[in-house]
Amino acid sequence: MKRNMKWIGAVLCLAVFAAMALRSGKPDSGETKQVVSNETSEKEDADENASNNSDDSKDFVDSSAAAVTINEQVLVDQDGIIVTATEYVTDRIWGDGIKLLLENNSEQDVTIGCNALIVNDYMITDLFSSGIAAGKKSNETLYFSSTQLKAAGIENVGKIEIYFHIYDSSTYDTVFDPECVVIQTSAYANMDTIPNDIGTELYNQDGIRIVGKAVDENSFWGTAILLYLENNSGKNVGISVDDMSVNGFMMNPFFSTTIYDGKKSIDDIAVFSSDLEANGIEAIEEVELKFHIYDADSYSTIADSEPITFSTQ
Repeated sequence: MKRNMKWIGAVLCLAVFAAMALRSGKPDSGETKQVVSNETSEKEDADENASNNSDDSKDFVDSSAAAVTINEQVLVDQDGIIVTATEYVTDRIWGDGIKLLLENNSEQDVTIGCNALIVNDYMITDLFSSGIAAGKKSNETLYFSSTQLKAAGIENVGKIEIYFHIYDSSTYDTVFDPECVVIQTSAYANMDTIPNDIGTELYNQDGIRIVGKAVDENSFWGTAILLYLENNSGKNVGISVDDMSVNGFMMNPFFSTTIYDGKKSIDDIAVFSSDLEANGIEAIEEVELKFHIYDADSYSTIADSEPITFSTQ
């Protein structure tokens, strides 16, 4: 079930990934608001932070402009499965990625995918999955979205961590999960490490920190609430949203993210246009929600936040 949900999610992410890539070259729609606290003093701080964030964005340089390279290296060599990183590539639509040579010298058909992809300590959505018949090879590319890199404030990609997942193509049973492999690029010494955490802090407890950054009222699904998330809890965690309302009306948001220990993420809560239209909401003014935080491996609850309320401007 866990594996099936991952691929259902991947199909949904594919649509979002393509939409993000297509929209990344468009000018600002002017329909983005900042997340602010309902407390006056915090609101003023958020206004100042928002101004600083705007200035920082002007200095952003597309990571594709840098001539990033990697050394060819074997990432996986186990039970007849060999994965070799051959080249760092950049695609105009899909963004940056690692070109891989996949070899299946085993006696069974397998599919190679990822449990997690991490760039400069930021969790990045991957859409990588390749079926390799027994005795065959394939050249594939594992992409990480340039739009997501920009959202994280990453100009120089220096470190890429990949958790591969190899499973039987027919039964979906796990063949093996290799240890995390780490690729250092030519930009490793100059890679970006400063957290892009400017915004209004919504939650900070037991090593889990969540910051509300902005609300985009012209996102792919309808409206998106952009979050910065950081996990220093000592375990891999999943975070979802419960009991969310907008302007006092209950919503059915789309949000579920996994953050490995010691890592960060830029993700958003999607609010569907149909939900907003059904309740006559033309602009998001106030949001209330609860965060559900759980162990990503056992699914046991770590914490359920109290209701958190914030506004936009």
